[in-house]
Amino acid sequence: MKVLRDRVAVITGGGSGLGRELALECARRGMSVALGDVDEAGMEETRHRIQAATQGVACATYALDVSRLPSMEAFADAVMTRFGAVHVLFNNAGVAVNGPLWEYTVADWQWVLGVNLYGVAWGIKAFVPRMLTQGEGHVVNTASAAGWVNAPGSGIYNTSKCGVVAMSETLALDLRDAQATIGVTVVSPAFFPTPIANSGRNRPVELADTAPMSEARRRRSDELQYAVAHGRIPADTIASVTLDAVQADQFYVFPHRAIKDLVRARAEAVQEEQTVFDTLAGR
Repeated sequence: MKVLRDRVAVITGGGSGLGRELALECARRGMSVALGDVDEAGMEETRHRIQAATQGVACATYALDVSRLPSMEAFADAVMTRFGAVHVLFNNAGVAVNGPLWEYTVADWQWVLGVNLYGVAWGIKAFVPRMLTQGEGHVVNTASAAGWVNAPGSGIYNTSKCGVVAMSETLALDLRDAQATIGVTVVSPAFFPTPIANSGRNRPVELADTAPMSEARRRRSDELQYAVAHGRIPADTIASVTLDAVQADQFYVFPHRAIKDLVRARAEAVQEEQTVFDTLAGR
């Protein structure tokens, strides 16, 4: 989608982090912005920042639980009523928990997969039919380097992001089968400064964290906090790269270029068929 000005962007997880930066970048490029998030205060902050940084850009906020299809359908209906179209959908909302796989609770699995995996599935289900009807559009799914190479301590997150990569590739092929003029982009960043390490602040009460704070879990949580805080590429740069990819109709986006070296090394380990690929060691 080469022309973004006067188009409509829909962003889940727009209350903070990459979602906020995507919203600001869309606004800078002249797009109207619809934000969906459980963090209503965060969305208001995003809206205020858009108003302060741009002139005359429309921005609307909607309470949204991406893990529930009825909530996503209501969001899509509201966006269409307000703006009359959706041109670029950013399935961006994401959360994370840490620890060894055997320590995760049922609630951990339900919460992370509900947001990270089902949130993307429901975004596609709610918005792509509307794009097909209008005859154009672009879907951007936020995956992760964890969708390609899997580090210890992040089993549910890794699982969800591998699923997002698979869903994105399949969506692009399904749309090709349908001869649809709808683009797809999957963004796979590594660590960068974002509140995702503190995503438990928005965790629903009914899926409360009850897993024991084991030494292994504490260590991995501390490592995640450090890695996120010390990420070398800021969220606004990733947002800008992502919008450039939309305009170029680019499918794969790896803002951290070194991740592709790890993907290649993992493929070599697969060829050897001897031992699990160690992402942290790069071999």
